[in-house]
Amino acid sequence: MTEDSAKAPRKRSRSRNRKGGSSNLNAGRQNSQPRGRKAAPKINPTEFWGDPEALPFVDETVEHSGDARALLESLGRPPVPGQETAAQRWFTLVYERAAFLAGALAAAGELDRSE
Repeated sequence: MTEDSAKAPRKRSRSRNRKGGSSNLNAGRQNSQPRGRKAAPKINPTEFWGDPEALPFVDETVEHSGDARALLESLGRPPVPGQETAAQRWFTLVYERAAFLAGALAAAGELDRSE
C-alpha cells in the first residue's frame, strides 16, 4: 500500500447488501403485485350484522328532553377556577350535541315518539 492510498477514503459499493448487486430496485418484481395495501375481503352485510328478523321487539319509545343540560346544571358550576363561564359554555355545547345525536339515533332506530 502506498502512502497516498492509505490516506484516501475507501469507496463502498451501494449494492453491497442487495442480492445480485442489481442497481434496479424493482428487479424481479415486474410480474408481482405492486406495493401497498392489499384489498380487504368482501364481507356480506347480512352475515356481518345478522338477521334483522331475529332482533327482539322493542315496545318502548324515546321522548326528547326539553333541556339537555338540566341534570348536569343541577350539580352546580364546573370546578374550573377562573374559567367557569367558558367551561360552562363549552359543556353546554357538548350536552346539546350529545342530545341531538341521541335523538338522531333514536329516529334511525324508529324509537322516537315525535311522530
